[in-house]
Amino acid sequence: MIKKFIPLFLITFLIPHWISAESNEENERKWQDETIYYIMVDRFYNGDIKNDFDVNAKNPESYQGGDFQGIIDKLNYIKDMGYTTLMLTPIFNNEENGYHGYWINDFYKTEEHFGSLSTFKKLVNEAHNLDMKIIVEFPSNTIGSNHPWLKDPNKRDWFKGSMETKDTGENLKEYEFSNLPLLDKQNLEVQEYLIDVAKWWIAETDIDGYKLTSFQNEPGIFWEEFSKEVYEVKDDFYLIADSIPSELNIDKYEKMGMNSLINDSFSNELRLAFSKPDQSFKNLFSNQNQSELSVRFPYLMGTYMDNPHTPRFTSGAVKNNQHPGPRWKLALTYLYTTPGVPIVYYGSEIALNGEKEPDNRKIMDFRTDKELIDFIAKLGELRQQFPSLSRGTMEVLYKDDAAVVYKRAYNDEVTVTVINNSSQSTAITLSDEELGGKDKELRGLLAGDLVRPKDNKYIFVPDREESEIYVLKEKTGLNIPLILSLAAVYTAFIVFIIALRKRAKKKKS
Repeated sequence: MIKKFIPLFLITFLIPHWISAESNEENERKWQDETIYYIMVDRFYNGDIKNDFDVNAKNPESYQGGDFQGIIDKLNYIKDMGYTTLMLTPIFNNEENGYHGYWINDFYKTEEHFGSLSTFKKLVNEAHNLDMKIIVEFPSNTIGSNHPWLKDPNKRDWFKGSMETKDTGENLKEYEFSNLPLLDKQNLEVQEYLIDVAKWWIAETDIDGYKLTSFQNEPGIFWEEFSKEVYEVKDDFYLIADSIPSELNIDKYEKMGMNSLINDSFSNELRLAFSKPDQSFKNLFSNQNQSELSVRFPYLMGTYMDNPHTPRFTSGAVKNNQHPGPRWKLALTYLYTTPGVPIVYYGSEIALNGEKEPDNRKIMDFRTDKELIDFIAKLGELRQQFPSLSRGTMEVLYKDDAAVVYKRAYNDEVTVTVINNSSQSTAITLSDEELGGKDKELRGLLAGDLVRPKDNKYIFVPDREESEIYVLKEKTGLNIPLILSLAAVYTAFIVFIIALRKRAKKKKS
């Protein structure tokens, strides 16, 4: 008899899990679902003091000790904030004081201050074990000013631009640039070298993507071949280019094989809009470039508040005599809930301050208040929990000089975000038709607010400098399907227990 009830119990109990598994397969994780944490390796965390030679904490343009092991040590910290992908500044061997990674000396070696190749492989493996991806910045335009290639006369045509020569004695000459040497990607040998090294790192370390710098000024035919070769090594590899110049058309972008572009113009407007209260959202929406990009390549546009080459967002708030915390919360709410892949520069979670480089590259401080960290973790959780926030269509329902309401819709899911960037509370009224019909309610996901329609109107009264993300649901009441499902589970379990007791009694008798 017990054997008859076991299948019944298991089926009743496991049906919801099967449904969930099928749902997860339909909603397989895509690149637009990622949330990226951007790390300057040397400035993050020192996990291995054995590679701390030439470290000078008092010199902002020297190595500070951050390394691969330090990132490994902090993977759970990053994961707990909801980040799904790490993007690292260049990891390749650099010249003296090339802490930032942009003065390449050898593309096939890791920077010795960061750790060995085996440690980097460990980082990639540990990240993958946590279901996180690794993107590496790949600076393919320039090399360090003392690179060995510059002493090789056979590689003179590997470079473009003005080059000076100097006599080194014994009728030998060296070439040198006034700025960083610029590689000529029209040269077939240069193309072959860069493609080979890009493929080598993928095959050798199993990284998941490259961030490409200044690609828009290079021949498209090279990037077509580059992307083709890279995808042959790893078909789900991710190529993200570092800007959207105004003259770039989407057809060209698609043809070059790029998965995503970082929208610099949008990010500049984002920084301005949230640097202080009572500012218009007009330019922000006009620069988001949703109309063409989002139709052709849904929501793969990379968006950011700051990066290694911009002043910290915090510095703008401080200049405006604003407390950075509320400024960051509003800006990040917008960043996480509008179309695009959020890219958050390390230290943003502690409102790290800094002006132009190298002041914007200070060492990370992990001994700080957790309020903003917890807020980011909540945003990351919601972005993963509600696909509409990463995949949904976007419709602006209301905007004025300081507040905005927009909804995202994906399949049957609707989320609504309200941001009040005003220095005072405000009242916003929207019709039930705009928000999804009658007999619904909006449940707050950040602060737990609840908005129900009255006389076919939804009325929001957000406090000053506050935001809320809502999910549209049926009005709260008895959930009959859930109750029946739970009743079936409990009934099967009770019957199972009774059967066990009866069997035990029979054995005793």
